[in-house]
Amino acid sequence: MAAAFTVFARSGYASASLQEIAHEAGVAKPTVYNHFADKETVFRHAMTVASERVLAENLTVVARLRDPGTDLRAALEDVAYRLIRHCCSEPSRALRWLTYAQVARFPDLIDIVMSRTSDRLADALADRFARLSLAGRLRTCDPATTAEQFLVLVTGPMEGRTRLGTSKVSTTEMRTVAATAVDTFLRAYAIP
Repeated sequence: MAAAFTVFARSGYASASLQEIAHEAGVAKPTVYNHFADKETVFRHAMTVASERVLAENLTVVARLRDPGTDLRAALEDVAYRLIRHCCSEPSRALRWLTYAQVARFPDLIDIVMSRTSDRLADALADRFARLSLAGRLRTCDPATTAEQFLVLVTGPMEGRTRLGTSKVSTTEMRTVAATAVDTFLRAYAIP
């Protein structure tokens, strides 16, 4: 599936071939057909696996909030920066591009990708924010809304700054966006 995702990301769905995928994976083309009926099935599985991989990386980042230490701002800035880095990574960009490009052909693709990436990431953040609220570290809030707002503050600016993923941004710029996002977030949710 990693080889298939690489080929789809490099060539696009329409131009990718099962022969190219087999070559990238180092297997014979009949081996691909033994496991998958057609290119559409390979594409759906590759997108699912890529979504799960991106999610796993992001969940590892959010796990940092299980024990944020005494400096909540620093912990949130670290999480925000690492989420931005993952958002700007090649696998994340390729996943977004392929989703946007193929959603008309595969309308359920948006649900496949979103349910495995941003929805589950938001759920994990909501859990962390609920716990921080219960511990008196954030004001009482609706955790789902809080998570959604945090993610928008963190990842929203990157779409424009990266020109929808076509340009790279510096580490300094990523850190600035993270710090600004956390500052705005804490102005709304910090305990006065």
